[in-house]
Amino acid sequence: MQVMAAAKTIMRQSGNMHQWGEGYPSESTITSDMAHHGAFVIEEGERLVGYFAFLPSPDPTYLKIYEGEWLDDTLPYHVVHRIASLPDVHGIFASMMDFCLSHDKNIRVDTHRDNLIMQHNLQKYGFAYCGIIYILSGDERLAYQLLIP
Repeated sequence: MQVMAAAKTIMRQSGNMHQWGEGYPSESTITSDMAHHGAFVIEEGERLVGYFAFLPSPDPTYLKIYEGEWLDDTLPYHVVHRIASLPDVHGIFASMMDFCLSHDKNIRVDTHRDNLIMQHNLQKYGFAYCGIIYILSGDERLAYQLLIP
């Protein structure tokens, strides 16, 4: 939960004031990731420096996409959620994505419109912007996909 709190601080300092509101992600969210065998941590030595969820499809919030389309909407995919790291550690996104791509070549991610850091990382890593999805709360998210043939 310390990594989650640090990630929220990074978001707020970069102008992303609305993503991950009070109480999210909760311990029960992380426990659910664990129960679905989709909770992963990144360690540097003995120190936990990052967290992400890597979950198989289908993700119900990805069933409908607006103002665009998925690169492929027929193949199974994995979703990456809750990407978080400590502020003094670099290269977390690349390490995480390298791991994910070693398990699936079809990855979907969504992020808040104000999360410019995540948008930059997604584009830098080769993700394509696909359109808009709505999460269960009804909030809008920008949807991305990386599909490696």
